Amino acid sequence: MRWFARTEQLLGAERLARLGAARVAVFGLGGVGSFAVEALARAGVGGLRLVDYDCCNVTNLNRQLLALHSTLGQPKVALARARILDINPECRVEPLQVFINAESVDGLLDGAPDLVLDAIDSLSSKVLLLEACVRRGLPVISSMGAGGRMDGAQVLCDDLDRTRNCPLARVLRQRLHRLGIRTGIPCVYSLEPAANTLPHDPQDAGEHHGTGRPRTPIGTISYLPALFGLRMAQEAILRLTSAGDAAGSPPAPPATPGCS
Repeated sequence: MRWFARTEQLLGAERLARLGAARVAVFGLGGVGSFAVEALARAGVGGLRLVDYDCCNVTNLNRQLLALHSTLGQPKVALARARILDINPECRVEPLQVFINAESVDGLLDGAPDLVLDAIDSLSSKVLLLEACVRRGLPVISSMGAGGRMDGAQVLCDDLDRTRNCPLARVLRQRLHRLGIRTGIPCVYSLEPAANTLPHDPQDAGEHHGTGRPRTPIGTISYLPALFGLRMAQEAILRLTSAGDAAGSPPAPPATPGCS
């Protein structure tokens, strides 16, 4: 039996073919991005550009799909590529171990992917990526912070300008407003107030990515970043499979309001 038979049974041959022809760029392969990539690969997305500067470290083990004791110290993009090709050997995977900054962001979007997923945890890099996507007219779905939260029922998807109770989204809006960008960026976020009341290990200086500064750790639980990533994949797959539907064709599953 073909490995994608169950997906084809649900979506139909035409929509499955759209996934096979789609090119998606995923920025960030941590707790959110690694699960988003997994779901896209298993759904049959045919082209995946993977962008992440980081290697797996021991603090990733509690929540990141690619992090195992056997993979510590290895680049996340290489691990993700090997995993995707073990799922779908025909997937066109482009791993890029590059830090996202003002010099690299435009080149990382070359070729105009059909969709961009932003699972970056650096505020400055997020702003650069989202601004570049809007400027180029590239559809993008962004993830806000999953750290400090435990209630999966409060994970939502909406336009960035309509998010509530999310400090990262608030700061990101302010930065983008100064650039003249106000609407049109769907994002996954949580209504749950972030909590990080337990002191972190004083020997843990935080994670450092590329040329960015170390960031203070935020407490995380195994399933919440995964839920963010899977929700991003849901919105991506609904968008990719509904594109090009002709009048009178069977309706695709509805996308979340604000995220279509």
